[in-house]
Amino acid sequence: MVDVNFDRFIGANSTPLYVESSGEKTKGFLLWGDGVHLLGQQEGGRLPVRARGRERNGWIDAEALEGGKSLLEVYFIDVGQGDGMLIKTPDFRHIMIDGGHPRGSQNTGKSAADFVDWKFFEDYGLDHVRLDAMISSHNDFDHYGGLADLLDAEQEDELDVAGTTVEAFYHAGISWWTKPDGSDRTLGETERENGRTFHVDLLDDRGSAEHGIDPASRPKLQGAWGNFIAKVVSTRRADGEPTPVTRLSDRSEYLPTFGPGSDVRIHILGPVEFSVGERPGLLKLGADSRTTNGNSVLARLDYGRARILLTGDLNKASQQALLDAYEGRRLEFQCDVAKACHHGSEDVSYTFLQAIKPAVTVISSGDAEGHDHPKPRIVAASGATGYLTIEEDEIVTPLVYSTELARSISLGHPRTLEIDRQITGTPENLQVDPEQLQNVTITYHETKPGGLRPAEKSKRLSQIRLVGGLIYGLVNVRTDGDKILTATMNEGDGSWTVKTFRSRF
Repeated sequence: MVDVNFDRFIGANSTPLYVESSGEKTKGFLLWGDGVHLLGQQEGGRLPVRARGRERNGWIDAEALEGGKSLLEVYFIDVGQGDGMLIKTPDFRHIMIDGGHPRGSQNTGKSAADFVDWKFFEDYGLDHVRLDAMISSHNDFDHYGGLADLLDAEQEDELDVAGTTVEAFYHAGISWWTKPDGSDRTLGETERENGRTFHVDLLDDRGSAEHGIDPASRPKLQGAWGNFIAKVVSTRRADGEPTPVTRLSDRSEYLPTFGPGSDVRIHILGPVEFSVGERPGLLKLGADSRTTNGNSVLARLDYGRARILLTGDLNKASQQALLDAYEGRRLEFQCDVAKACHHGSEDVSYTFLQAIKPAVTVISSGDAEGHDHPKPRIVAASGATGYLTIEEDEIVTPLVYSTELARSISLGHPRTLEIDRQITGTPENLQVDPEQLQNVTITYHETKPGGLRPAEKSKRLSQIRLVGGLIYGLVNVRTDGDKILTATMNEGDGSWTVKTFRSRF
């Protein structure tokens, strides 16, 4: 739990942060539930505050604070091709689920770690990140890579915070292991029972993780996944003790410390665990990639009447297995908000979409043309199977968001080039006029979304387009347990496009 000590919270859906106590010039916009520090007395109906940044001071209408309180907030972070979510509870506990590719594989140079860094350092004014739980939904690089960034002490210069503590780390069990001859990776030993195949080499607790990263162990955790688990093993809790490691499955029932008695309850609905002889097993769902995706952690957040379903990379085979396992109690899947499975892939069970019936679907998708997510049929299906609400002849829900579509950039054209005299060794800075830019060549590295090896390319400076500004496709979901707000930022002025509705549960 984080002690932030905000003075008040925004009670309006959205409100401007004004530059002065009078006038209409703004320096930003605040959302329902945003915390503020009061800096002085009211003037002309406005209060001086600090909000959303250590140095971000301004004025808000005093009436915007009426009814304000701390909320459950879920941030669906724009990580390109991958998933990244930060959950903040009303009592300021924080759960990180996935983090996208590491920044080294991001063409933006940022992963979910950068958003978490901003949240704790700028918004909260803290010099460290404290997570009550970190969850890797499964062992795919576009989900755990950004988590590694947050834990990597060697990347301290990339973050403003001094470090990260994690009270507990959770995972789905399926892991990448080295083959006995060391030639390649494998998901480990399988066993057959009742006509089905199960993976039984599952990563489990901290002792299992320590054994798996031991160079002498057989099997040994493989590659980037093994390196990530090694970072987890070296991570500490706030009290300095080693971070516990726990495997999650439907038998967990709840995320520890977020069960009955907690204001926010986190139900663990999957992966579905089987007993294979005397060992726990998870279903083999076909190719390795389908098995890792299909055995993602499936979690449902409940706060008051509100339900939010987080699905990892579930696919059709795993969704059908879940429907079978929950025969007679499929209402467990219904929700107000659902993170779409596998970035909007078409490998989905439409019966499962009908079972979850969300009012809002959030698709975490990227620009990688090899995936081409989200697929048009899935966008359509998310609307067609969503919960329909009509008020005053307008559709309130279903709503479908995509982090990729919410992202926007502004492009500029180079006009002049100035090279500092310390580089040129001349008495004055060197000025390159617009007509001469065609004679200047830029060599750069281009990393495709999710790519591991950047390509070296060259262009004339006159052909280059500069990114003048970028708004990440962050999707905000906030609730007091009854009303639910969703919001994305507008490119033009940084204001918020806000939608609200009531939970049906």
